[in-house]
Amino acid sequence: KADFLEFLNDGRLRFSKQSVVYKSHKTGKVDSIPAPELSAAQWRRVCVGHGIKLATSTGHVYRYDGFKDTVSKISAFFKSNYKVELAEKDMCVKGWNWGTAKFTGSLLSFDVNDSPVFEIPLASVSQCATGKNEVTVEFHQNDDAEVSLMEVRFYVPPNTGDDGSDPVEAFAQNVLSKADVIQATGDAVCIFKELQCLTPRGRYDIRIYPTFLHLHGKTFDYKIPYTTVLRLFLLPHKDQRQMFFVISLDPPIKQGQTRYHFLILLFSKDEELSLALNMSEDEVEKRYEGKLSKNMSGPLFEIVSRVMKALVNRKITVPGNFQGHSGSQCITCAYKASSGLLYPLERGFIYVHKPPVHLRFEEISCVNFARGTTTTRSFDFEIETKQNNQYTFSNIERSLPSRQGMKGAEGYSDSDEDQHDAYLERMKEEGKIREEGDGSDESEGDSDESFNPGEEDDDVPEEYDSNASVSDSEADDGDSEEESKKKKPEKKPKKVVKEKKERKPRKEKKVKDPGAPKRPMSAYMLWLNGNRERIKSENPGISVTEISKKAGEMWKQLSKDRKEEWDRKAAEAKKQYEKAMKEYRESGGGAAPVTK
Repeated sequence: KADFLEFLNDGRLRFSKQSVVYKSHKTGKVDSIPAPELSAAQWRRVCVGHGIKLATSTGHVYRYDGFKDTVSKISAFFKSNYKVELAEKDMCVKGWNWGTAKFTGSLLSFDVNDSPVFEIPLASVSQCATGKNEVTVEFHQNDDAEVSLMEVRFYVPPNTGDDGSDPVEAFAQNVLSKADVIQATGDAVCIFKELQCLTPRGRYDIRIYPTFLHLHGKTFDYKIPYTTVLRLFLLPHKDQRQMFFVISLDPPIKQGQTRYHFLILLFSKDEELSLALNMSEDEVEKRYEGKLSKNMSGPLFEIVSRVMKALVNRKITVPGNFQGHSGSQCITCAYKASSGLLYPLERGFIYVHKPPVHLRFEEISCVNFARGTTTTRSFDFEIETKQNNQYTFSNIERSLPSRQGMKGAEGYSDSDEDQHDAYLERMKEEGKIREEGDGSDESEGDSDESFNPGEEDDDVPEEYDSNASVSDSEADDGDSEEESKKKKPEKKPKKVVKEKKERKPRKEKKVKDPGAPKRPMSAYMLWLNGNRERIKSENPGISVTEISKKAGEMWKQLSKDRKEEWDRKAAEAKKQYEKAMKEYRESGGGAAPVTK
Protein backbone atom coordinates (compact mmCIF):
# COMPACT_ATOMS: atom_id res chain seq x y z
CA LYS A 1 0.00 0.00 0.00
CA ALA A 2 1.07 3.61 -0.56
CA ASP A 3 0.57 6.69 1.65
CA PHE A 4 0.29 10.24 0.31
CA LEU A 5 -0.12 13.33 2.49
CA GLU A 6 -2.78 15.71 1.17
CA PHE A 7 -1.61 19.21 2.21
CA LEU A 8 -4.54 21.45 1.17
CA ASN A 9 -7.20 19.90 3.42
CA ASP A 10 -4.75 18.77 6.05
CA GLY A 11 -5.46 15.09 5.98
CA ARG A 12 -4.11 11.71 4.89
CA LEU A 13 -5.11 9.82 1.76
CA ARG A 14 -4.43 6.07 1.68
CA PHE A 15 -4.60 3.86 -1.41
CA SER A 16 -5.03 0.16 -0.77
CA LYS A 17 -6.09 -2.77 -2.93
CA GLN A 18 -9.52 -2.83 -1.31
CA SER A 19 -10.37 0.91 -1.08
CA VAL A 20 -9.33 4.55 -1.12
CA VAL A 21 -9.59 6.14 2.34
CA TYR A 22 -9.19 9.79 3.29
CA LYS A 23 -9.28 11.08 6.87
CA SER A 24 -9.35 14.78 7.77
CA HIS A 25 -7.02 15.83 10.56
CA LYS A 26 -9.31 18.71 11.57
CA THR A 27 -12.72 17.08 11.71
CA GLY A 28 -11.82 13.39 11.79
CA LYS A 29 -14.26 12.75 8.93
CA VAL A 30 -13.44 9.66 6.86
CA ASP A 31 -14.20 9.19 3.14
CA SER A 32 -14.03 5.55 2.09
CA ILE A 33 -14.30 4.57 -1.58
CA PRO A 34 -14.48 0.81 -2.27
CA ALA A 35 -12.21 -0.20 -5.12
CA PRO A 36 -14.99 -1.88 -7.19
CA GLU A 37 -16.92 1.44 -7.27
CA LEU A 38 -14.09 3.44 -8.86
CA SER A 39 -15.03 4.21 -12.45
CA ALA A 40 -12.72 7.04 -13.53
CA ALA A 41 -9.66 8.93 -12.35
CA GLN A 42 -7.99 12.13 -13.53
CA TRP A 43 -4.62 13.68 -12.78
CA ARG A 44 -4.32 17.45 -13.25
CA ARG A 45 -2.22 20.46 -12.40
CA VAL A 46 -3.81 22.79 -9.81
CA CYS A 47 -2.75 25.94 -7.98
CA VAL A 48 -0.95 24.11 -5.13
CA GLY A 49 0.75 21.39 -7.12
CA HIS A 50 -1.16 18.46 -8.55
CA GLY A 51 -4.55 16.97 -7.80
CA ILE A 52 -6.54 13.82 -8.41
CA LYS A 53 -10.27 13.49 -9.13
CA LEU A 54 -12.05 10.22 -8.53
CA ALA A 55 -15.49 9.31 -9.86
CA THR A 56 -17.59 6.39 -8.67
CA SER A 57 -20.25 4.30 -10.34
CA THR A 58 -22.79 5.70 -7.86
CA GLY A 59 -22.28 9.24 -9.20
CA HIS A 60 -20.11 10.66 -6.43
CA VAL A 61 -17.01 12.72 -7.18
CA TYR A 62 -14.03 13.15 -4.86
CA ARG A 63 -11.16 15.60 -5.36
CA TYR A 64 -7.86 15.69 -3.47
CA ASP A 65 -5.15 18.28 -4.10
CA GLY A 66 -1.62 18.89 -2.86
CA PHE A 67 0.30 16.03 -4.49
CA LYS A 68 3.84 16.20 -5.73
CA ASP A 69 4.62 15.14 -9.29
CA THR A 70 4.17 11.40 -8.68
CA VAL A 71 1.79 10.64 -11.54
CA SER A 72 3.76 7.66 -12.86
CA LYS A 73 3.72 5.84 -9.50
CA ILE A 74 0.00 6.44 -8.90
CA SER A 75 -0.92 5.61 -12.49
CA ALA A 76 0.80 2.25 -12.24
CA PHE A 77 -0.93 1.48 -8.93
CA PHE A 78 -4.39 2.34 -10.34
CA LYS A 79 -3.86 0.26 -13.46
CA SER A 80 -2.70 -2.84 -11.62
CA ASN A 81 -5.09 -2.75 -8.63
CA TYR A 82 -8.23 -0.82 -9.75
CA LYS A 83 -8.12 -1.58 -13.48
CA VAL A 84 -8.64 2.17 -14.06
CA GLU A 85 -6.56 4.38 -16.34
CA LEU A 86 -5.31 7.58 -14.66
CA ALA A 87 -5.94 10.14 -17.40
CA GLU A 88 -4.03 13.41 -17.39
CA LYS A 89 -6.24 16.51 -17.89
CA ASP A 90 -5.14 20.12 -18.14
CA MET A 91 -7.21 22.91 -16.54
CA CYS A 92 -8.10 25.99 -18.59
CA VAL A 93 -6.26 29.04 -17.27
CA LYS A 94 -7.12 31.53 -20.04
CA GLY A 95 -9.60 33.43 -17.88
CA TRP A 96 -12.42 33.16 -20.40
CA ASN A 97 -15.99 33.35 -19.11
CA TRP A 98 -17.85 31.93 -22.12
CA GLY A 99 -17.98 28.17 -22.24
CA THR A 100 -20.08 25.04 -21.82
CA ALA A 101 -21.78 23.75 -18.67
CA LYS A 102 -21.69 19.96 -18.31
CA PHE A 103 -23.61 17.95 -15.72
CA THR A 104 -21.90 14.70 -14.70
CA GLY A 105 -23.62 12.99 -11.82
CA SER A 106 -23.63 15.40 -8.88
CA LEU A 107 -20.95 17.63 -10.45
CA LEU A 108 -21.37 20.72 -12.62
CA SER A 109 -18.29 21.39 -14.77
CA PHE A 110 -17.76 24.64 -16.66
CA ASP A 111 -15.45 23.94 -19.65
CA VAL A 112 -13.71 26.12 -22.23
CA ASN A 113 -12.43 24.27 -25.31
CA ASP A 114 -13.03 20.93 -23.53
CA SER A 115 -10.80 21.97 -20.63
CA PRO A 116 -12.47 22.51 -17.22
CA VAL A 117 -12.32 26.01 -15.72
CA PHE A 118 -14.03 25.13 -12.44
CA GLU A 119 -16.32 22.48 -11.01
CA ILE A 120 -19.25 22.81 -8.61
CA PRO A 121 -20.38 19.94 -6.36
CA LEU A 122 -24.16 20.24 -6.58
CA ALA A 123 -24.51 18.93 -3.03
CA SER A 124 -23.10 22.28 -1.86
CA VAL A 125 -25.89 24.26 -3.59
CA SER A 126 -28.45 25.74 -1.19
CA GLN A 127 -30.66 27.67 -3.62
CA CYS A 128 -31.23 28.00 -7.35
CA ALA A 129 -33.18 30.97 -8.75
CA THR A 130 -34.05 31.71 -12.37
CA GLY A 131 -34.40 35.01 -14.19
CA LYS A 132 -34.58 36.14 -17.77
CA ASN A 133 -31.76 34.19 -19.49
CA GLU A 134 -30.04 33.82 -16.11
CA VAL A 135 -29.63 31.16 -13.42
CA THR A 136 -28.30 32.05 -9.95
CA VAL A 137 -26.71 29.26 -7.89
CA GLU A 138 -26.23 29.93 -4.15
CA PHE A 139 -24.12 27.85 -1.78
CA HIS A 140 -24.19 26.68 1.82
CA GLN A 141 -21.91 28.86 3.90
CA ASN A 142 -18.91 27.50 5.79
CA ASP A 143 -18.80 29.29 9.15
CA ASP A 144 -15.20 28.19 9.76
CA ALA A 145 -13.87 29.75 6.55
CA GLU A 146 -12.72 33.37 6.46
CA VAL A 147 -13.87 33.77 2.85
CA SER A 148 -16.83 31.88 1.35
CA LEU A 149 -18.22 31.72 -2.15
CA MET A 150 -21.77 33.10 -1.95
CA GLU A 151 -23.18 32.56 -5.43
CA VAL A 152 -22.40 32.04 -9.12
CA ARG A 153 -24.55 33.40 -11.96
CA PHE A 154 -24.79 31.73 -15.35
CA TYR A 155 -26.07 33.49 -18.46
CA VAL A 156 -28.02 31.07 -20.64
CA PRO A 157 -28.58 32.17 -24.27
CA PRO A 158 -32.15 32.06 -25.61
CA ASN A 159 -33.24 28.77 -27.10
CA THR A 160 -32.81 28.63 -30.86
CA GLY A 161 -34.08 25.08 -31.34
CA ASP A 162 -37.52 23.95 -32.47
CA ASP A 163 -38.31 21.75 -29.46
CA GLY A 164 -39.75 24.73 -27.55
CA SER A 165 -38.02 23.89 -24.28
CA ASP A 166 -36.77 26.67 -22.04
CA PRO A 167 -32.97 26.35 -21.59
CA VAL A 168 -33.06 28.37 -18.37
CA GLU A 169 -35.56 26.02 -16.74
CA ALA A 170 -33.69 22.97 -18.05
CA PHE A 171 -30.44 24.26 -16.52
CA ALA A 172 -32.17 24.97 -13.18
CA GLN A 173 -33.78 21.53 -13.10
CA ASN A 174 -30.40 19.86 -13.66
CA VAL A 175 -29.03 21.79 -10.68
CA LEU A 176 -32.05 21.14 -8.46
CA SER A 177 -32.07 17.43 -9.19
CA LYS A 178 -28.81 17.00 -7.26
CA ALA A 179 -28.74 20.12 -5.06
CA ASP A 180 -29.38 20.23 -1.33
CA VAL A 181 -32.35 22.62 -1.55
CA ILE A 182 -35.96 22.65 -0.50
CA GLN A 183 -37.97 20.70 -3.05
CA ALA A 184 -41.61 21.56 -3.64
CA THR A 185 -42.85 17.99 -3.52
CA GLY A 186 -46.55 17.29 -3.35
CA ASP A 187 -49.45 19.71 -3.59
CA ALA A 188 -49.58 23.02 -1.77
CA VAL A 189 -51.95 23.41 1.18
CA CYS A 190 -53.32 26.56 -0.49
CA ILE A 191 -52.29 29.23 -2.99
CA PHE A 192 -52.78 33.00 -2.77
CA LYS A 193 -52.66 34.63 -6.19
CA GLU A 194 -51.09 37.99 -7.10
CA LEU A 195 -50.47 39.37 -3.60
CA GLN A 196 -48.93 42.84 -3.46
CA CYS A 197 -45.49 42.65 -1.85
CA LEU A 198 -43.53 45.76 -0.81
CA THR A 199 -40.28 43.93 0.03
CA PRO A 200 -39.27 42.27 -2.20
CA ARG A 201 -41.29 44.58 -4.42
CA GLY A 202 -43.73 43.11 -6.92
CA ARG A 203 -46.74 40.84 -7.28
CA TYR A 204 -46.17 37.28 -6.06
CA ASP A 205 -48.11 34.05 -5.94
CA ILE A 206 -47.63 32.52 -2.49
CA ARG A 207 -47.86 28.75 -2.33
CA ILE A 208 -48.23 27.47 1.22
CA TYR A 209 -46.59 24.09 1.88
CA PRO A 210 -46.51 22.23 5.22
CA THR A 211 -42.87 23.16 5.97
CA PHE A 212 -42.17 26.24 3.84
CA LEU A 213 -43.80 28.93 1.72
CA HIS A 214 -42.91 29.55 -1.91
CA LEU A 215 -42.95 33.07 -3.37
CA HIS A 216 -43.31 32.85 -7.13
CA GLY A 217 -42.93 36.09 -9.10
CA LYS A 218 -42.39 37.03 -12.72
CA THR A 219 -38.63 37.37 -12.20
CA PHE A 220 -37.61 35.70 -8.94
CA ASP A 221 -38.61 32.76 -6.77
CA TYR A 222 -38.03 32.44 -3.03
CA LYS A 223 -38.49 29.42 -0.79
CA ILE A 224 -38.79 30.35 2.89
CA PRO A 225 -38.68 27.58 5.52
CA TYR A 226 -40.94 28.21 8.50
CA THR A 227 -37.96 27.63 10.77
CA THR A 228 -36.49 30.96 9.56
CA VAL A 229 -39.61 32.97 10.56
CA LEU A 230 -39.00 34.95 13.77
CA ARG A 231 -42.15 37.06 14.17
CA LEU A 232 -45.44 37.97 12.50
CA PHE A 233 -46.93 41.48 12.56
CA LEU A 234 -50.37 42.71 11.51
CA LEU A 235 -50.40 46.53 11.30
CA PRO A 236 -53.21 48.87 10.18
CA HIS A 237 -52.27 51.56 7.67
CA LYS A 238 -52.78 55.18 8.68
CA ASP A 239 -55.49 55.61 6.03
CA GLN A 240 -57.53 52.89 7.82
CA ARG A 241 -58.24 51.30 4.43
CA GLN A 242 -55.19 49.02 4.16
CA MET A 243 -53.30 46.51 6.29
CA PHE A 244 -49.63 45.52 6.47
CA PHE A 245 -48.69 41.90 7.15
CA VAL A 246 -44.99 41.70 8.07
CA ILE A 247 -42.93 38.50 8.35
CA SER A 248 -39.56 38.82 10.11
CA LEU A 249 -36.91 36.40 8.78
CA ASP A 250 -33.56 35.15 10.08
CA PRO A 251 -31.60 34.25 8.04
CA PRO A 252 -33.01 36.63 5.41
CA ILE A 253 -33.96 35.79 1.87
CA LYS A 254 -31.44 37.17 -0.61
CA GLN A 255 -31.17 38.17 -4.21
CA GLY A 256 -27.64 38.98 -5.31
CA GLN A 257 -26.19 41.44 -2.82
CA THR A 258 -29.63 42.40 -1.48
CA ARG A 259 -30.88 40.89 1.77
CA TYR A 260 -34.54 40.96 2.78
CA HIS A 261 -34.92 40.55 6.55
CA PHE A 262 -38.64 41.35 6.32
CA LEU A 263 -41.35 40.15 3.97
CA ILE A 264 -44.02 42.89 3.82
CA LEU A 265 -47.43 42.29 2.23
CA LEU A 266 -50.01 45.05 1.68
CA PHE A 267 -53.74 44.29 1.65
CA SER A 268 -56.89 46.30 1.11
CA LYS A 269 -59.44 45.85 3.89
CA ASP A 270 -62.24 45.60 1.33
CA GLU A 271 -60.71 42.64 -0.52
CA GLU A 272 -62.58 39.42 0.27
CA LEU A 273 -61.59 35.78 -0.39
CA SER A 274 -63.17 32.34 -0.19
CA LEU A 275 -60.52 29.66 0.32
CA ALA A 276 -60.66 25.85 0.36
CA LEU A 277 -57.60 24.02 1.72
CA ASN A 278 -56.19 21.20 -0.37
CA MET A 279 -56.80 18.72 2.43
CA SER A 280 -59.67 16.72 3.81
CA GLU A 281 -61.58 17.98 6.84
CA ASP A 282 -60.19 15.16 9.00
CA GLU A 283 -56.61 16.02 7.98
CA VAL A 284 -57.15 19.71 8.72
CA GLU A 285 -58.63 18.95 12.13
CA LYS A 286 -55.92 16.44 12.99
CA ARG A 287 -52.97 18.56 11.85
CA TYR A 288 -54.05 22.06 12.90
CA GLU A 289 -56.31 21.25 15.87
CA GLY A 290 -59.07 23.73 15.10
CA LYS A 291 -56.79 26.61 14.14
CA LEU A 292 -57.89 26.23 10.50
CA SER A 293 -60.94 24.87 8.76
CA LYS A 294 -61.40 23.22 5.38
CA ASN A 295 -63.37 26.18 3.95
CA MET A 296 -62.72 29.75 5.03
CA SER A 297 -64.02 33.11 3.82
CA GLY A 298 -63.57 36.72 4.84
CA PRO A 299 -61.12 39.60 4.34
CA LEU A 300 -57.99 38.50 2.50
CA PHE A 301 -55.59 39.83 5.14
CA GLU A 302 -57.37 37.89 7.90
CA ILE A 303 -57.20 34.59 5.99
CA VAL A 304 -53.51 35.01 5.08
CA SER A 305 -52.56 35.91 8.66
CA ARG A 306 -54.65 33.06 10.07
CA VAL A 307 -53.04 30.49 7.75
CA MET A 308 -49.53 31.78 8.47
CA LYS A 309 -50.12 31.76 12.22
CA ALA A 310 -51.27 28.14 12.13
CA LEU A 311 -48.42 26.85 9.95
CA VAL A 312 -45.58 28.89 11.48
CA ASN A 313 -46.98 28.32 14.99
CA ARG A 314 -46.15 31.84 16.18
CA LYS A 315 -48.42 34.53 17.58
CA ILE A 316 -49.20 37.67 15.58
CA THR A 317 -48.04 40.98 17.06
CA VAL A 318 -50.40 43.97 16.70
CA PRO A 319 -49.94 47.63 17.77
CA GLY A 320 -50.27 48.42 21.46
CA ASN A 321 -52.49 50.96 23.18
CA PHE A 322 -50.76 53.92 21.53
CA GLN A 323 -53.06 56.35 19.73
CA GLY A 324 -51.76 59.38 17.85
CA HIS A 325 -53.27 62.84 17.57
CA SER A 326 -55.10 61.80 14.39
CA GLY A 327 -56.53 58.70 16.07
CA SER A 328 -54.26 56.25 14.21
CA GLN A 329 -51.94 53.72 15.84
CA CYS A 330 -48.82 54.88 14.00
CA ILE A 331 -46.70 57.99 13.43
CA THR A 332 -45.80 59.43 10.05
CA CYS A 333 -42.06 60.11 9.91
CA ALA A 334 -38.95 59.68 7.77
CA TYR A 335 -36.02 57.30 8.14
CA LYS A 336 -32.96 57.60 5.89
CA ALA A 337 -34.73 60.17 3.65
CA SER A 338 -37.70 57.83 2.99
CA SER A 339 -41.12 58.48 4.44
CA GLY A 340 -42.85 55.69 6.35
CA LEU A 341 -44.87 54.74 9.42
CA LEU A 342 -43.54 54.08 12.94
CA TYR A 343 -45.65 51.74 15.11
CA PRO A 344 -45.15 51.76 18.91
CA LEU A 345 -45.72 48.18 20.09
CA GLU A 346 -46.11 46.78 23.59
CA ARG A 347 -42.49 45.60 23.61
CA GLY A 348 -40.78 47.63 20.92
CA PHE A 349 -41.04 49.69 17.74
CA ILE A 350 -41.42 48.67 14.11
CA TYR A 351 -40.93 50.99 11.14
CA VAL A 352 -42.56 50.26 7.78
CA HIS A 353 -41.30 50.15 5.23
CA LYS A 354 -38.11 51.35 3.47
CA PRO A 355 -36.00 49.98 5.01
CA PRO A 356 -38.01 48.09 7.65
CA VAL A 357 -36.70 48.34 11.21
CA HIS A 358 -37.73 46.38 14.31
CA LEU A 359 -36.35 47.47 17.69
CA ARG A 360 -37.17 45.64 20.92
CA PHE A 361 -37.26 47.57 24.21
CA GLU A 362 -34.75 45.19 25.76
CA GLU A 363 -32.09 46.13 23.18
CA ILE A 364 -32.63 49.92 23.52
CA SER A 365 -30.30 51.85 25.82
CA CYS A 366 -31.82 55.35 25.50
CA VAL A 367 -34.15 57.51 23.45
CA ASN A 368 -34.05 61.24 22.75
CA PHE A 369 -36.48 63.83 21.42
CA ALA A 370 -34.53 66.34 19.31
CA ARG A 371 -35.54 69.62 17.70
CA GLY A 372 -36.17 69.27 13.97
CA THR A 373 -33.55 70.73 11.67
CA THR A 374 -35.94 72.09 9.05
CA THR A 375 -38.89 73.58 10.92
CA THR A 376 -40.09 74.09 14.47
CA ARG A 377 -43.33 72.30 13.65
CA SER A 378 -41.60 68.91 13.67
CA PHE A 379 -39.13 67.03 15.83
CA ASP A 380 -36.83 63.99 15.59
CA PHE A 381 -37.05 60.78 17.61
CA GLU A 382 -33.63 59.24 18.21
CA ILE A 383 -33.05 55.69 19.47
CA GLU A 384 -29.71 54.29 20.57
CA THR A 385 -29.26 50.56 21.13
CA LYS A 386 -26.98 48.76 23.55
CA GLN A 387 -24.78 47.84 20.58
CA ASN A 388 -24.23 51.60 19.95
CA ASN A 389 -26.38 51.61 16.80
CA GLN A 390 -28.37 54.82 16.29
CA TYR A 391 -31.71 55.22 14.53
CA THR A 392 -33.21 58.66 13.83
CA PHE A 393 -36.87 59.01 12.83
CA SER A 394 -37.29 62.59 11.62
CA ASN A 395 -40.04 64.99 10.48
CA ILE A 396 -42.53 63.95 13.14
CA GLU A 397 -45.18 66.68 13.27
CA ARG A 398 -46.07 68.26 16.57
CA SER A 399 -49.69 67.93 17.71
CA LEU A 400 -51.02 71.45 17.06
CA PRO A 401 -54.56 72.66 17.85
CA SER A 402 -56.98 73.16 15.00
CA ARG A 403 -56.70 76.57 13.32
CA GLN A 404 -60.16 76.70 11.85
CA GLY A 405 -60.83 79.97 13.64
CA MET A 406 -57.77 81.64 12.12
CA LYS A 407 -57.60 83.22 8.72
CA GLY A 408 -56.48 80.72 6.09
CA ALA A 409 -57.33 79.30 2.76
CA GLU A 410 -60.98 78.25 3.12
CA GLY A 411 -60.47 77.29 6.79
CA TYR A 412 -58.15 74.31 6.38
CA SER A 413 -56.81 72.82 9.57
CA ASP A 414 -53.07 72.75 10.26
CA SER A 415 -53.27 69.89 12.75
CA ASP A 416 -51.62 66.60 11.93
CA GLU A 417 -55.04 65.03 11.61
CA ASP A 418 -55.05 65.99 7.94
CA GLN A 419 -52.44 64.52 5.71
CA HIS A 420 -50.20 66.91 3.83
CA ASP A 421 -51.67 67.65 0.39
CA ALA A 422 -49.16 69.14 -2.04
CA TYR A 423 -51.85 70.28 -4.46
CA LEU A 424 -53.84 71.91 -1.69
CA GLU A 425 -50.75 73.80 -0.53
CA ARG A 426 -50.06 74.91 -4.09
CA MET A 427 -53.66 76.10 -4.40
CA LYS A 428 -53.21 78.17 -1.23
CA GLU A 429 -50.05 79.78 -2.57
CA GLU A 430 -51.68 80.57 -5.91
CA GLY A 431 -54.57 82.17 -4.07
CA LYS A 432 -52.19 84.39 -2.10
CA ILE A 433 -50.33 85.43 -5.26
CA ARG A 434 -53.59 86.23 -7.03
CA GLU A 435 -54.78 88.22 -4.02
CA GLU A 436 -51.59 90.28 -3.98
CA GLY A 437 -51.78 90.83 -7.74
CA ASP A 438 -55.35 92.10 -7.48
CA GLY A 439 -54.38 94.51 -4.69
CA SER A 440 -57.05 93.27 -2.31
CA ASP A 441 -55.16 93.84 0.96
CA GLU A 442 -57.81 95.74 2.90
CA SER A 443 -57.12 93.58 5.95
CA GLU A 444 -53.80 95.36 6.47
CA GLY A 445 -55.48 98.74 6.67
CA ASP A 446 -57.88 97.54 9.32
CA SER A 447 -55.16 96.17 11.54
CA ASP A 448 -54.28 99.58 13.03
CA GLU A 449 -57.59 100.03 14.85
CA SER A 450 -60.32 97.54 15.50
CA PHE A 451 -63.78 97.89 16.94
CA ASN A 452 -65.81 94.99 18.26
CA PRO A 453 -69.39 96.04 18.98
CA GLY A 454 -70.69 94.87 22.31
CA GLU A 455 -67.33 94.14 23.86
CA GLU A 456 -67.03 97.61 25.45
CA ASP A 457 -69.74 96.78 28.00
CA ASP A 458 -68.11 93.60 29.27
CA ASP A 459 -64.97 94.75 31.05
CA VAL A 460 -63.88 98.31 30.25
CA PRO A 461 -60.70 99.30 32.13
CA GLU A 462 -61.17 102.42 34.24
CA GLU A 463 -59.05 105.49 33.90
CA TYR A 464 -57.09 104.96 37.11
CA ASP A 465 -56.40 101.25 36.55
CA SER A 466 -52.80 100.37 35.95
CA ASN A 467 -53.63 98.91 32.54
CA ALA A 468 -55.75 101.82 31.37
CA SER A 469 -54.80 103.87 28.30
CA VAL A 470 -55.96 107.21 27.03
CA SER A 471 -58.64 106.87 24.42
CA ASP A 472 -58.81 108.96 21.29
CA SER A 473 -61.85 110.88 22.49
CA GLU A 474 -60.14 111.85 25.77
CA ALA A 475 -57.04 113.01 23.94
CA ASP A 476 -59.15 115.20 21.64
CA ASP A 477 -61.41 116.72 24.32
CA GLY A 478 -58.55 117.43 26.74
CA ASP A 479 -60.61 117.11 29.94
CA SER A 480 -58.87 118.38 33.06
CA GLU A 481 -58.05 116.24 36.04
CA GLU A 482 -60.65 118.08 38.15
CA GLU A 483 -63.42 117.22 35.74
CA SER A 484 -62.32 113.61 35.87
CA LYS A 485 -62.58 113.65 39.66
CA LYS A 486 -66.11 115.09 39.46
CA LYS A 487 -67.15 112.31 37.13
CA LYS A 488 -65.84 109.60 39.46
CA PRO A 489 -65.67 111.05 43.01
CA GLU A 490 -65.96 107.60 44.62
CA LYS A 491 -62.65 106.35 43.16
CA LYS A 492 -59.48 107.08 45.03
CA PRO A 493 -56.85 108.34 42.62
CA LYS A 494 -53.73 106.30 42.17
CA LYS A 495 -50.40 107.50 41.03
CA VAL A 496 -50.00 106.25 37.48
CA VAL A 497 -47.89 107.17 34.52
CA LYS A 498 -49.97 107.94 31.45
CA GLU A 499 -48.57 107.51 27.99
CA LYS A 500 -50.26 109.22 25.13
CA LYS A 501 -50.22 107.11 21.97
CA GLU A 502 -49.46 108.80 18.73
CA ARG A 503 -51.99 107.97 16.07
CA LYS A 504 -50.45 106.45 12.93
CA PRO A 505 -51.65 107.69 9.58
CA ARG A 506 -53.98 105.27 7.86
CA LYS A 507 -52.63 103.29 4.96
CA GLU A 508 -53.91 104.12 1.57
CA LYS A 509 -55.83 101.17 0.22
CA LYS A 510 -55.18 99.84 -3.21
CA VAL A 511 -58.24 99.39 -5.33
CA LYS A 512 -58.40 96.81 -8.08
CA ASP A 513 -58.34 98.36 -11.52
CA PRO A 514 -61.73 97.36 -12.99
CA GLY A 515 -60.50 97.79 -16.55
CA ALA A 516 -57.46 95.52 -16.27
CA PRO A 517 -57.62 92.04 -17.84
CA LYS A 518 -58.41 89.22 -15.44
CA ARG A 519 -55.40 87.16 -14.29
CA PRO A 520 -55.25 83.61 -15.75
CA MET A 521 -55.90 80.52 -13.63
CA SER A 522 -53.48 77.63 -13.11
CA ALA A 523 -54.01 74.19 -14.62
CA TYR A 524 -55.35 72.86 -11.31
CA MET A 525 -57.83 75.74 -10.90
CA LEU A 526 -59.05 75.32 -14.49
CA TRP A 527 -59.60 71.61 -13.82
CA LEU A 528 -61.33 72.34 -10.49
CA ASN A 529 -63.77 74.83 -12.03
CA GLY A 530 -64.61 72.30 -14.72
CA ASN A 531 -65.20 69.46 -12.26
CA ARG A 532 -66.64 71.23 -9.18
CA GLU A 533 -70.27 70.42 -10.05
CA ARG A 534 -69.39 66.77 -10.75
CA ILE A 535 -67.74 66.47 -7.33
CA LYS A 536 -70.85 67.99 -5.69
CA SER A 537 -73.18 65.62 -7.52
CA GLU A 538 -71.09 62.55 -6.65
CA ASN A 539 -70.81 63.59 -2.98
CA PRO A 540 -74.15 65.05 -1.83
CA GLY A 541 -73.92 67.40 1.13
CA ILE A 542 -70.17 67.87 0.83
CA SER A 543 -68.81 71.11 2.33
CA VAL A 544 -66.57 73.67 0.64
CA THR A 545 -63.58 72.46 2.67
CA GLU A 546 -64.23 68.84 1.76
CA ILE A 547 -64.67 69.72 -1.92
CA SER A 548 -61.15 71.17 -2.07
CA LYS A 549 -59.69 68.20 -0.21
CA LYS A 550 -61.50 65.74 -2.45
CA ALA A 551 -60.38 67.67 -5.52
CA GLY A 552 -56.75 67.51 -4.36
CA GLU A 553 -56.97 63.72 -4.06
CA MET A 554 -58.60 63.41 -7.50
CA TRP A 555 -55.95 65.67 -9.06
CA LYS A 556 -53.21 63.43 -7.60
CA GLN A 557 -54.74 60.36 -9.25
CA LEU A 558 -55.18 62.09 -12.61
CA SER A 559 -53.09 60.52 -15.39
CA LYS A 560 -50.06 62.30 -16.81
CA ASP A 561 -51.73 62.81 -20.19
CA ARG A 562 -54.79 64.43 -18.61
CA LYS A 563 -52.63 66.78 -16.52
CA GLU A 564 -50.64 67.78 -19.60
CA GLU A 565 -53.92 68.64 -21.32
CA TRP A 566 -54.84 71.09 -18.54
CA ASP A 567 -51.27 72.43 -18.46
CA ARG A 568 -51.62 73.32 -22.15
CA LYS A 569 -54.90 75.11 -21.44
CA ALA A 570 -53.27 77.07 -18.61
CA ALA A 571 -50.31 78.01 -20.82
CA GLU A 572 -52.68 79.23 -23.54
CA ALA A 573 -54.65 81.29 -21.01
CA LYS A 574 -51.41 82.84 -19.75
CA LYS A 575 -50.37 83.84 -23.29
CA GLN A 576 -53.75 85.47 -23.89
CA TYR A 577 -53.48 87.33 -20.57
CA GLU A 578 -50.00 88.66 -21.37
CA LYS A 579 -51.17 89.78 -24.81
CA ALA A 580 -54.26 91.51 -23.36
CA MET A 581 -52.19 93.13 -20.60
CA LYS A 582 -49.73 94.49 -23.17
CA GLU A 583 -52.53 96.01 -25.25
CA TYR A 584 -54.12 97.45 -22.10
CA ARG A 585 -50.91 99.18 -21.03
CA GLU A 586 -50.20 100.50 -24.53
CA SER A 587 -53.67 102.10 -24.53
CA GLY A 588 -52.84 103.96 -21.31
CA GLY A 589 -54.43 101.63 -18.79
CA GLY A 590 -52.71 100.93 -15.49
CA ALA A 591 -50.38 103.96 -15.80
CA ALA A 592 -50.85 105.01 -12.18
CA PRO A 593 -51.99 102.94 -9.20
CA VAL A 594 -55.56 103.56 -8.11
CA THR A 595 -55.76 104.33 -4.37
CA LYS A 596 -58.59 104.83 -1.98
